[in-house]
Amino acid sequence: LRDVVDDPHSGLAGKLFACVSVSFVAVTAVGLCLSTMPDIRAEEERGECSPKCRSLFVLETVCVAWFSFEFLLRSLQAESKCAFLRAPLNVIDMLALLPFYVSLLLGLAAGPGGSKLLERAGLVLRLLRALRVLYVMRLARHSLGLRSLGLTVRRCAREFGLLLLFLCVAMALFAPLVHLAERELGARRDFSSVPASYWWAVISMTTVGYGDMVPRSLPGQVVALSSILSGILLMAFPVTSIFHTFSRSYSELKEQQQRAASPEPALREDSTRSATATEDSSQGPDSAGLAADSADALWAREGP
Repeated sequence: LRDVVDDPHSGLAGKLFACVSVSFVAVTAVGLCLSTMPDIRAEEERGECSPKCRSLFVLETVCVAWFSFEFLLRSLQAESKCAFLRAPLNVIDMLALLPFYVSLLLGLAAGPGGSKLLERAGLVLRLLRALRVLYVMRLARHSLGLRSLGLTVRRCAREFGLLLLFLCVAMALFAPLVHLAERELGARRDFSSVPASYWWAVISMTTVGYGDMVPRSLPGQVVALSSILSGILLMAFPVTSIFHTFSRSYSELKEQQQRAASPEPALREDSTRSATATEDSSQGPDSAGLAADSADALWAREGP
């Protein structure tokens, strides 16, 4: 059961289980997009239930039932329930399943005449329903790239901290300069204050450039050029380390996946080693000692 649920490469059953799970994630994403259409949102705000809303509710119920069943299977095969509940992907699953059950319980508790209770809880329900986007994170269970990305984020916490520090220091430097150049010297209204200039500094240093705040004066353009060049240089140093960490994490997970998917070569290698050891022992103690000395010398020369 553990191989079928957790390892898509364990066999045909694991592949089918993974395909069904990914299909339900895709259906949930489509249903979430359709539920934000203006006509459906208007019907929900009026408290009406058209055939479209009913169909979306049935679709969501089926998907949540499958996700709950999958979560139950994973919890049953887990050796430590506490470690299972603390796992990041399982926490995401619980947060994604929570809005549906909370909405269902509130609807049952309110009853036919409980519209005022639902209206008071409307904002909370909308915020909880926004957590449904976390269903997409379930793809990390079946995607080597997403697991590598998560492993990279955990390993590069210091690099991300350095990147944030560099951006904050540069933002604190260039925002007052552009405010001085545009507001005081150029009499521009866009850069009305230093906090308002923080947005421009971040967008410029990350080379996004939305164009909503544009320096017009010559000093402001000099500050803008300096901020863009500084942003490129400051982001290049941590990003290089993050890229190498991602490549290493991807290679490690890929090798681990290949070893788990093909255990037969390892068994053959173990049997070959056992046969060699048996042959050495049958040749006498001198031959066995010579083979052991040769192996030790090779290990010492190559290193771990």
